Amino acid sequence: MTDDTAARSDRTSSDRTSSDRTSSEPSSDETWNEDQPIEERGSNRSQRPGSAAFLEFVTSGWAPRPPSQVTRAAAADHTAARRSALSAVFPGRRLVVPAGTFKVRSNDTDYRFRPHSGFAHLTGLGVEQEPDAVLVLHPVEDGAGDDGSAHHAVLYMRPLAGRDTSEFFSDSRYGEFWVGARPTLEDLETLTGIATAHIDELRDAVAKDVGDGGVQVLVVPDVDAGVEAVIDEIRRQEAERGAQEQTDRDEHLVEALSELRLVKDAYEVEQMRLAVATTIEGFEKVVRALPAAQQHARGERVVEGTFVGHARQEGNAVGYETIAASGDHATTLHWIDNDGQVRAGELLLLDAGVEVDSLYTADVTRTLPIDGTFTEVQRRVYQAVLDAADAAFAVAVPGARFRDVHDAAMEVIAARLDEWGLLPVTAEESLLPENQHHRRWMVHGTSHHLGIDVHDCAQARAELYLDGVLEPGMVFTIEPGLYFKSDDLRVPEEYRGIGVRIEDDVLVTPDGNENLSAALPRDPDAVEAWMAGLLGR
Repeated sequence: MTDDTAARSDRTSSDRTSSDRTSSEPSSDETWNEDQPIEERGSNRSQRPGSAAFLEFVTSGWAPRPPSQVTRAAAADHTAARRSALSAVFPGRRLVVPAGTFKVRSNDTDYRFRPHSGFAHLTGLGVEQEPDAVLVLHPVEDGAGDDGSAHHAVLYMRPLAGRDTSEFFSDSRYGEFWVGARPTLEDLETLTGIATAHIDELRDAVAKDVGDGGVQVLVVPDVDAGVEAVIDEIRRQEAERGAQEQTDRDEHLVEALSELRLVKDAYEVEQMRLAVATTIEGFEKVVRALPAAQQHARGERVVEGTFVGHARQEGNAVGYETIAASGDHATTLHWIDNDGQVRAGELLLLDAGVEVDSLYTADVTRTLPIDGTFTEVQRRVYQAVLDAADAAFAVAVPGARFRDVHDAAMEVIAARLDEWGLLPVTAEESLLPENQHHRRWMVHGTSHHLGIDVHDCAQARAELYLDGVLEPGMVFTIEPGLYFKSDDLRVPEEYRGIGVRIEDDVLVTPDGNENLSAALPRDPDAVEAWMAGLLGR
């Protein structure tokens, strides 16, 4: 990896500028004394030239930039409606939604940037677009805001710098030499339909009219420390002037952003369909790779690598760490080490989802017989889980409560465990809230909302989530399972080491529901036939 240490900065987005960063960089012939502060020592490896001749030469002789080809994004009309809905919840409040910044992976290397989901949902910006950007919804009076709403949205970001600036060649966060050409303010405004402004204007814009009887500011916390610091400073200054403490809390904004995503619009449903279809293609590639996986000492990594490579090629990435769990590893709910062998005669539990460029992700699980055929006991457990899933589908309709989906699946799970003689009480007794013995073999819930986050809407209030009434446009998973660990002495030996989960992505429709992942076989006979076809048997 190219050494960019000298160009990096630990300062936050509220006070980053290209000029003050580059002025502190040492030239190639500068040396440090033994008292050099530890935070400056990363620059000791820099060999970047700093002469006047270099500066003149590197910033000249470039062809004119081609005309912009940016057009309005398909999501723009939908994001405007989302911002309007959020505006209605917070009249008179200034709402600050940062995209977030890079997160350190190790020393001076970062993870790939992914914007905060609330920011992406309100702007339509996905993939690695606009680190350090901030969306602000400014309150206006008398419905004079965007599309008649109570707010005017402005996207603050750092635009493309000229090639005659030091940022062009020396700034590893923004510089064109390092990260490619960034969009201009005009590009982002055309793409998103949101007014844009330079990030340097953020502080003054947020501070405007704040104070006693004035505008209250809410910010999404724990996203960008620099932005939070700016707002904390503004609040502190107003408190020192004797301004009344604001009544709304930042957590109310977080809550509202989650609840805004409980019902998906048409664009979101389209993106979910794309994510699921791309995920199914990845499952097909995994099946074709199973012979190679069986030949490798860490066959689970072959499975994981096959799916992750597909996700990166066809989408943005995986929506979460892939679970490629073979044999007894399938009884560990979030097995992501994926360092085990893949053996004939055992089951592979693959829980994986492609995140497409818009950041919407699928979340699908299939449990596959590695050699293509279920044993009698494997099929028995698999069928019980499938029946539980089908029972959950039957109640996942408008007007039902979200928790009803889980309850329906648990009735089947408890009944099967009772039939097999594994419960110390009857199925009916086990289902009582004060008992729940059957949950020993399925401790997780049956469903979670799905969308731009794999566990979408996670900060929504319980009365709208667990106790919420299902509506058309909701998308969630149905994923019952049974997990019999290899050292579980409460089950017969024939069950030990078997873990099964079947997970599908479900869209609630006006007259019922649609299994978005139905193209991926679920019935055990269909699974065997599908695998045989892919393996050429």
